[in-house]
Amino acid sequence: MNVQLAHSPDADDIFMYYAIYFGWVDTLDYNFKNIGLDIETLNIEALKGTYDVSAISFGAYPLIKNDYALLKTAVSFGEGYGPKVIKQKGKRLHKNFKVALSGRYTTNAMLVRIFYPEARPIYMNFLEIEKAVLDGKVDAGVLIHESILNFDDRLEVEKEVWDIWQELAKDELPLPLGGMALRRSIPLNRAIEIEDILIKGVEVANERKRELCKILEENNLVRISDRLLEQYLNMYASDNSAKLSKIQIKALNRLYEIGYENRLWETPIEIEDYLIPSEYTKWRSL
Repeated sequence: MNVQLAHSPDADDIFMYYAIYFGWVDTLDYNFKNIGLDIETLNIEALKGTYDVSAISFGAYPLIKNDYALLKTAVSFGEGYGPKVIKQKGKRLHKNFKVALSGRYTTNAMLVRIFYPEARPIYMNFLEIEKAVLDGKVDAGVLIHESILNFDDRLEVEKEVWDIWQELAKDELPLPLGGMALRRSIPLNRAIEIEDILIKGVEVANERKRELCKILEENNLVRISDRLLEQYLNMYASDNSAKLSKIQIKALNRLYEIGYENRLWETPIEIEDYLIPSEYTKWRSL
């Protein structure tokens, strides 16, 4: 069975999926076709139902929940860190400041718009945000992915999205950023098998992290290398990425509660209702 597997080109996504690409995981009768696109493009394509399995921003999931199930693996959460709202050093931001965001449907954009209700969002590719702030095209911008580790020293952090999350959530919870979704039209037994393969892929990638990182660097498949790559992967591609934990589920439910309170979607969402029921295989064997 052919399966379209769409993910972003940032280091943690590539790391989590390339154990499958390199054949380190038994994929049964599935032929995974990797498709690399930036996260906002993936969000938009998910709204159209384009790919079988796709990386998405958690902030976009309520808009696709009827067509896609949320997978329990390849998840990214911040633990005391995350995207950063940056500005030129010494610049004072007014209430209606222009802020560059990496996409309308990204989780960081959702939180920033709620926290700064009078700010004027400008959407652009995440790779263009740092320069837009330096050139004065916008007053501030939100850096994501690897750019949070190494940005121009003429810039400074106005606010950590982690701190925004803590203030909005009013609880000590990890910051939900992104995950994977699977098209609901895929039969349940197939969906369970695909999810299990992806879980194994993340687990094997973590077990063979040093070897995989070397291959990714040698083949120019990641934008950063050496110490920064290791630091970034320890943040967003670790054992905590393999399978949703209870605290991560609690964080997701709080994220969707905040969205509902701010009228971003019409009905409350409990994420447990939208996960693939993997226990189905046990029921069939009874």
